[in-house]
Amino acid sequence: MTTTGIDSTAVSVAEWEDLDRRHVIHPHQSGASPQRTVVVRGSGSTVWDAGGTELLDVSGGGNWACQVGHGREELVTALSEQAGQLAYFSGFFGFTNDKAVRLAVRLSELAPEGLSRVFFTCGGSEGVETAIKVARLYHHHRGDTDRTWIISRQLAYHGATYGSGTATGFAPMHQGIGPNLPHVEKVSAPYPYRAEDLYGGQDTTEFLLAELAETIERLGADNIAAMIGEPVMGGGGILTPPPDYWPRVRELLSAHGILLIADEVVTAFGRTGTWFDSAARGMRPDLIVTAKGLTSGYAPLGAVLIREDIAETVAGEGAYFFHGHTYSAHPTACAVALANLDVIERDGLLERAKEIGEWFAELLAPLAELPVVGDIRIEGATAGIELVADRATREPIMAGNVTTELREAHGVILRDYGPTLVLSPPLVLRRDEAERAALALAEVLGRLGTDGQVAGA
Repeated sequence: MTTTGIDSTAVSVAEWEDLDRRHVIHPHQSGASPQRTVVVRGSGSTVWDAGGTELLDVSGGGNWACQVGHGREELVTALSEQAGQLAYFSGFFGFTNDKAVRLAVRLSELAPEGLSRVFFTCGGSEGVETAIKVARLYHHHRGDTDRTWIISRQLAYHGATYGSGTATGFAPMHQGIGPNLPHVEKVSAPYPYRAEDLYGGQDTTEFLLAELAETIERLGADNIAAMIGEPVMGGGGILTPPPDYWPRVRELLSAHGILLIADEVVTAFGRTGTWFDSAARGMRPDLIVTAKGLTSGYAPLGAVLIREDIAETVAGEGAYFFHGHTYSAHPTACAVALANLDVIERDGLLERAKEIGEWFAELLAPLAELPVVGDIRIEGATAGIELVADRATREPIMAGNVTTELREAHGVILRDYGPTLVLSPPLVLRRDEAERAALALAEVLGRLGTDGQVAGA
């Protein structure tokens, strides 16, 4: 069948699902999975599928992105008005547009001091690719042509394109597509819950700093361009480093002239209760990669914030920055971003994120009594619940069956990252919605066996 010229309301749910299976390849698709959820409408923290089923979105649109919630008229209006005025024009060479300029100025005002230059992308993966290139180019233009190595971390998620995927610290991302981007080395992640197993009983920061120092010595400090890291590791399952970790990493890198790239694709724009989480962690990054919450997912847009002197070195007088994307500085996307930042500021969503974190701390605390819950980690409007078959050994339980049961039995959508369930709702989540999600989790996890199966599912 074809949907061309057909009122979408006349297409059955089964037909939508069949068309999707036949024609769409999904990101992170696992085989010929029969499950499909065809989402057609959203408002606030609620979405509806093609069958009219109401679903509570505590996943931020599935990807941590929907800071201001679904269906915000302010963003729809900005998108419509800009598309009617100037939907698209190139940002290449000397061309620009008023919305891109305004957004770059706004971001430089919000950013940590010194990060005053902006390169626009379509998303986080492109942003990481850009940051890696900029770091290498910066050293190259300064005569340090051997500085090509990038240090990343295990359990990091930095994207799925060639370079960003290589920097990502999950083995399945690399299988079957090699050789990967050369000169990328990974060190261990801060994982306090598993510190005893991973670090041999040593202090987490002491172990990780010693490992990083050894890596720098082994590779040669004069061969390393940059280290990239998330302030809080999202895809790793909400892994928060000890307070002294990032300041000491920054100090070590600075001593060797190594740049620090903060991947804030997840954490920026209110997710943890601040505009930029790296500032609060003491990272003092040289570049920041952003996306997701920049437009709350209403348009594909990312921004790489770059230290002034670095930008001048790679794109200033006498330099040629041979890099770009067709949709860099897209005027419609930039207009949406400006409206989105206005809503975040006007509605006090940074403080709201902290309040949601307080709700999660209270409402999720009873889950710690369940035998399958090993750890609960909360950062602003984000929570990670790590599942284990045995608390003593910390043997993990993969959480995929839980997310399926939450959706099917309770109409609650959240993400699973291996053994960790992650809540990253819109920052407009209400208290009663947080309670609904917590009750659903308690009910399903109460039926979860140590074999990873949910009884009665």
